[in-house]
Amino acid sequence: MTSSVNIREIVLGILMEITEEEAYSHIVIRSVLEKYQYLEKRDRAFISRVSEGTLEYILQLDYIIECFSKVPVYNMKPLIRNLLRMSVYQLKYMDSVPDSAVCNEAVKIAQKRGFYNLKGFVNGVLRNTARNLNCVVYPKAEQEPERYLSVMYSVPDWMIRKWLAQFDFTTVEAICRSFHEEKGTVVRCNLDKISKEEIIRELQSQNITVKQHSYLDYALEISDYNYMQAVSAFKKGWIQVQDISSMLVAEIAAPNWGDYCIDVCAAPGGKSLHLSDKLKGSGYVEARDVSEYKVGLMQENIERTGAINICAKQMDATVFDEESFQKADIVLADVPCSGLGVIGKKQDIKYKMTEARQMELVRLQRKILHTVQNYVKPGGVLIYSTCTIGADENQLNVKWFLENYPFRLEGIDSYICDELKGKTTKGGYIQLLPGVHQSDGFFIARLKRLEDGNKSNVD
Repeated sequence: MTSSVNIREIVLGILMEITEEEAYSHIVIRSVLEKYQYLEKRDRAFISRVSEGTLEYILQLDYIIECFSKVPVYNMKPLIRNLLRMSVYQLKYMDSVPDSAVCNEAVKIAQKRGFYNLKGFVNGVLRNTARNLNCVVYPKAEQEPERYLSVMYSVPDWMIRKWLAQFDFTTVEAICRSFHEEKGTVVRCNLDKISKEEIIRELQSQNITVKQHSYLDYALEISDYNYMQAVSAFKKGWIQVQDISSMLVAEIAAPNWGDYCIDVCAAPGGKSLHLSDKLKGSGYVEARDVSEYKVGLMQENIERTGAINICAKQMDATVFDEESFQKADIVLADVPCSGLGVIGKKQDIKYKMTEARQMELVRLQRKILHTVQNYVKPGGVLIYSTCTIGADENQLNVKWFLENYPFRLEGIDSYICDELKGKTTKGGYIQLLPGVHQSDGFFIARLKRLEDGNKSNVD
């Protein structure tokens, strides 16, 4: 490894920033890799692997550490805690790294960072772990199903408990397992610009692996590329990074020629751009979000793709906009949520979210719905969506909404492929589950405003 920097210290810094300062993992890791672009590819790969892997398995790693430490993990100094976590991750999941190197480097870092008196503790825990790792006794699924799922897949107990109350054990285990599976990047082809065949040829010319997604003809899964900004098809605006679940939002919205659409929580703008594409240059899409930064992100994507029937606006979805009253044929409300459906892409989400925070989000979601339903014309459509799993933010919000506002659920079978049709889709909504469906965890409901539903619901 490169001698001028200590790769493991870089990883430790990443973990400290994410776990102690609650920074977002994807932002921290990306910025660190940009800072150390000069490092060899193997060193950068090591930083990514150990940082992401440790975050992925924190609860399991803590379980292992406590098998060999008399001090509970959460009584340890934060730096020592994260140093042990990243070291145990290497011992358990990286056969190419010698155990002696893991232990020795951890001791050196502890001493260098001012914990000279704890270097013996670090050395003892790690060497004991290395010798006895195969003897660790894990919870059994038959005896402690909640504990088993929590430890083996590193998902907090409260999430497991809620999911088991809604789904069977096999489904919950499939969800948890999927969070640890490596997947390609799903992209949406902009077929107004160029054919899918030409996009595929362009991608393959850069030695990118391309697979057709089974749910939508214009969706591809790509892998074996360095980073997206270097992909020529992306730079030309031919493709947009967007999970298939997100694409289904615009499919279920099904805009007609000339429709006026408002996306109230739009950043980074993938769904808004998709609506724009489906309008074939007609109508208009207002892509709104609350911060100047997010509006800037949307504007970048609009300019890159060359879309002409869309604008990005800075607006707060919780604040009523009188000018928008019953103006829209379609309103997209992809509201802020717990994000538990995308844990596989952002592992730190599962540790930062709590039951209390989730209920705060439910209140925010209802406040947004209360406000933005006013923008839907009589006979128009409100699409409610989240990238999470569980009834609190999804089915129960829809139930509450229908009890309080002049809307009805409208079936979505005509907008989705046969593979996705089920008991709920005929009734107007779908809950996509990672590990069960070929997508992120996502919820989408199609709500139609009654023709005589003219009543405003503004406080």
